[in-house]
Order: sequence, then structure tokens, then C-alpha cells
Amino acid sequence: MTAHPAGPLSGDVRVPGDKSISHRAIMLSALAVGQTRIAGLLEGEDVMRTAAAMRALGARLTRDAPGQWRVDGVGVGGLAEPDDVLDMGNSGTAARLLTGLLATHPVFAVVTGDASLRRRPMARATEPLAQTGARFAMREGGRLPLAIAGTGEALPLDHRMTVASAQVKSAILLAGLNARGTTRVEEPVPTRDHTENMLRHFGAELTITRTDDGRVIALAGQPELRAADIAVPGDPSSAAFPLVAALLAPGSRLTVRGVGLNPLRTGLFDVLRSMGARLSVENSRCEGGEPVGDVTAEAGTLTPADTAAGIVPSMIDEFPILAVACAVASGTSRLRGLGELRVKESDRLAGTAALLTANGVACQIEGDDLVVHGAGGAPPGGGEVASHMDHRLAMSALVLGSVCRAPVLVDDTAFIETSFPGFVPLMASLGCRFT
Repeated sequence: MTAHPAGPLSGDVRVPGDKSISHRAIMLSALAVGQTRIAGLLEGEDVMRTAAAMRALGARLTRDAPGQWRVDGVGVGGLAEPDDVLDMGNSGTAARLLTGLLATHPVFAVVTGDASLRRRPMARATEPLAQTGARFAMREGGRLPLAIAGTGEALPLDHRMTVASAQVKSAILLAGLNARGTTRVEEPVPTRDHTENMLRHFGAELTITRTDDGRVIALAGQPELRAADIAVPGDPSSAAFPLVAALLAPGSRLTVRGVGLNPLRTGLFDVLRSMGARLSVENSRCEGGEPVGDVTAEAGTLTPADTAAGIVPSMIDEFPILAVACAVASGTSRLRGLGELRVKESDRLAGTAALLTANGVACQIEGDDLVVHGAGGAPPGGGEVASHMDHRLAMSALVLGSVCRAPVLVDDTAFIETSFPGFVPLMASLGCRFT
């Protein structure tokens, strides 16, 4: 697909439901007693893989209309052994969270994924989960496929996080649901807390204590989760693409409605404001335990960014699109502590640098930092970008092409559907030109 230089962008739109919350909504609904109604569920491929897995494990899921689902749960401890391999496609979130669920159920299961997911590390989750009594076998380097022999006599975990990963933290908490006693997770660097919010929403007994070393999350095991309806907010990681495009295309102004504004997810918005971005929020409210609002972006001049490593967990998925904003800013930006991007859907750090370099933007990787020398306006463009089966690289490259002086070609955009179904027509409705 080719992105052509666009004029001013405008519109008033919604983006698909939050992917992180959608995964968790399906999983916890499946463990609740009774029927949960979910509104605004993201129906991208990643979340549909989670839905298929929970069906295979005994829950009943019914789609009533686009984004409107009913889930009849089996209760904590009630998951059944699947008849076949559980294929999680491209979703690391689904694979790691599901591993936590299965670890403390007395079932045998095999989890796999596509070529990209099979390259991503799983040991960071399975090593602590093995302390519950579950057994794991996987390929060299801790890669999928993963065979899981869960335990029916699970021990609670007391784990201090060594990597800032909401997926690993969530896997441990989900395992703790079917363990006797209290599971504790010590988190030196706070990561997105959707799992904690949703566990409370379904009636779990969970406390968070703040300490000098971070925070400690304690979950009482073997609760009876109760069905509780959920409204999934718009995904801030998806909203980032049209909002940044509007910030960069002169004369643009657009609003994205109903965006999730959890403070552990909005690091990108904070960084953009520090660069001088004209971002405003109206109609702030709380839905299903999550803060939500309408976000408006207006084009203007951006100054360089200098991000601290500590902000990485709150915007782990947004660095490629931030790098695009830095490419248009006036001056040199330094994005620090991005080592975790090397083990996303692709080596996202190298991929981001490559997409900029291919389009005439000077940049370099220094250790775990990305340094971007902004053009102070529209970059040259005219390059071809390899997406490496990474939806966020593909979308970032298309946004870059919309604000460059020459078109940008992206080799493969099929994987955009995993997180943002309808991305191309939505961006076209705002004024982007993709062919």
C-alpha cells in the first residue's frame, strides 16, 4: 500500500475498542459465574483468537451485533481441556495471559502462534508460573509452541517483577485466581493496570499498596467472580495514529471520541504535549472502571522530545508513531530506554529506525536509545518500508507517508487488521490518500 501526501485532515470519529481491555474482558467473563455483556469489543484478529481459545476451554460466547457480545462463564477453576492446539495468531498478550490461566487448571494444552509470535520470548512468563506447580515445555530460547501441563493444586506466587511487563504481571495474577492463598506481585515500575481494574470489576479481592520500591498487588485466590457488564473504551494506541497525523498535517483538526485515558496508557499524549502539541480532552468520564474522554488534535509546530526510560511502560506500543512525530519536529529528539521494543511483534526499535531512514529522516540507535533528527516540516519520503509483520510499524509508515513530500510504500499492511480493523477507510474519511 502507498501513502500519498495529504492535505489538512478533519473529522469526528471513533476508533475500535481497546485491545488490552478486550482480551481481558473475554478471559475474565469466561471465568465469571453468569452471563456478561460486552459492548465495544475490538473484533480484530488478535481478540478473535482469544475468543476462539476461551470457547475451546468451555466458555460460551455469542456475538449479537458488531462489538456486542455475551459470554456465559464457567467459573474460576472451571476451564476444560481443549481438544486441539490453541493458535493465538500474532497476539503476545493473548498467548502470555492464556498461559497464566492454564497454569493453574488441571489441563494439558499446547499454545502456538504465527511466525512472528513464535519468535517472541515466553520464558519471562513461564519461569515464574512454574512456581505454581505447572510444567512447561517449549522450543529453544523459550519460544512457542508451548506445551502446558497445568496443576490442580496450585501454589500462590510471591513475585518481584524484573521486567516492566503488564503481560507477565497479568499472567501471574490470572494464575493466582485458581491458587489457594494470596498471590503477590511487586512492581517496581508501574505498568498498565487493566487486569487489576477488571478483576475488581468482577468482584475479586485485590489490594494495591504503594511502597518506596513501587507497588505491591495482592490477590486473594479462588474467588467467585460474578458476571458484570463491560463497556470497552476506544483504544488509545489506535487513537494515536489519526491524532498524530492531524498534529503533523498543516491546517488539520479532528476529534476522536470515547478514548480510554488510563494514566498508565497515556504516556504518548504527555510526551506530545511536552513537544507543544495542541491536544485537548473534553467530556471526561468513567466507564467500567476506566477513565474515558474525547480527544481533539490541532496541527501546529512541534519541538523535539527527550523521553526518560521510566515512561516506556505507559507508551510501549506508541514509540513508532512518536518517532514519526519527531521526524517532523524541529530539532533532535532522543527516545530513551527502548530495549523492550526489540521483542515486540518485530524488532520494533530497528524497524522504526529503518522506516525513518528509508524516507530521508536522519536517525541512529545508540544502545537502547533512538535519536531522531527532525526535518522541521515535511520529511522527504519516497521510500519503501518493510513492516516485518508488525501492524504498528505499518500504520506508522502510512501516517509518515501522509505528511512527507513524496509517497511512502509499505510492503505489507495485512497485519493492521489484528489491532485496528477499518484503519484504512477511517483514515481515508479524514483526508488521507492510500492506494
